[in-house]
Amino acid sequence: MQAALHITTEVKQGGKIEITDTQLPVGQSVEVIVLLPSATGVARRSIVEILAEAPGHLAFQTAEEIDQYLREERDSWDR
Repeated sequence: MQAALHITTEVKQGGKIEITDTQLPVGQSVEVIVLLPSATGVARRSIVEILAEAPGHLAFQTAEEIDQYLREERDSWDR
């Protein structure tokens, strides 16, 4: 199993970070993964909500509604 450390640190001037831990192997390469904090206050919306705001409000609730809409569109082509 691969060893891992979970360390929280502060970003310093110029975007620099410093990691200090006695478990780190001196002289060996290590892989560092930086996880940025998630954006707070950003409301996530469902695709149904987004489509409801789209021009034409093409958010269908059932397959029958989709079939009806397609039928009406095809019929309009023949006019």
